[in-house]
Amino acid sequence: MTRYAHGVSAILAFVLAALALAGLAWMVSFATEELGRRFGAAITGFMQSTLGNLPEFFVVIFALQAGERVVAETAILGSILVNALLVLGMVIIAGARITRDGVMRFSPRLPNDTATLLLLASFIIVLIGLADASRDPASHHTRTISIVGAVAILLVYATWLRNYLTSDQPPREGAATARVSTALSLILLGVAGAASAFVSDWFVHALQPTINQLHISQAFAGLVIVAIAGNAVENVVGIVLAHKGESDLAISVVKNSVAQIAAFLYPLLVLVSLLTATTLTFALAPVYIGALIGTAVIVWQITGDGEATVFEGAALVATFVILAMVAAFES
Repeated sequence: MTRYAHGVSAILAFVLAALALAGLAWMVSFATEELGRRFGAAITGFMQSTLGNLPEFFVVIFALQAGERVVAETAILGSILVNALLVLGMVIIAGARITRDGVMRFSPRLPNDTATLLLLASFIIVLIGLADASRDPASHHTRTISIVGAVAILLVYATWLRNYLTSDQPPREGAATARVSTALSLILLGVAGAASAFVSDWFVHALQPTINQLHISQAFAGLVIVAIAGNAVENVVGIVLAHKGESDLAISVVKNSVAQIAAFLYPLLVLVSLLTATTLTFALAPVYIGALIGTAVIVWQITGDGEATVFEGAALVATFVILAMVAAFES
């Protein structure tokens, strides 16, 4: 925003841009929820996560164009961790607290599928990390391996998505009717999508001066600040739905976002980055590789059986806090 408003401090511009992203995320959330009233939980969750990730997609693109590789990498990884740990944990806490026995129940299919997709994405990240650490000959071909791996993961995601969406169940009888027309919902989504690109440009260009003034690490900025701002939809919508007792829909919103970022958005950005100033690959620092694998395992263990308690939700939130602290001391 400092590019368009002279005299505005970097921190103020950053805060205003973050608020604008949150506002656009709310617009996307509202419009998608209205469309979702006409469909089942799978389609609704998919639409919610897809359109809710628009701001994050543009943030990463502009970060790569600006040469901010660390911010771009940690923003993607942070989005996975924020949704899989912080948001999911808060959703479980909200959902479990309103039940008589303190147990939130939901279909286990999506959580298990999400864990599989997350482990698939982690597989190539771990292999590249091991190759780099051992100076293996393959380490000299990280870009090529990333491109081929991205295409392979996208094909797997497309296969899963087709089966997942075609098996969706229609909304139950008595579900709330849409408050606005389909046409208006689509217009809101279009406006929010276009505005996301513009605001994301402000956000990224105000980020580096803000990092310098507040003396925070790029890793913390990407892993925590950018990730939370870019996933405002899941942060709010999932918790609200869980509080209303819409367990399957709440889990669908959050889990779809995790699956989509890991198996669609990340590999897509690897390919799109070939057109930007900075190329993105699946090469990550060892600490983040460990965080990703640990997240996949703990999320699978907690949600794989289709049940979760307040204790388990709190464990997910605590895990994210620990990761955020580590990121705060990274460069």
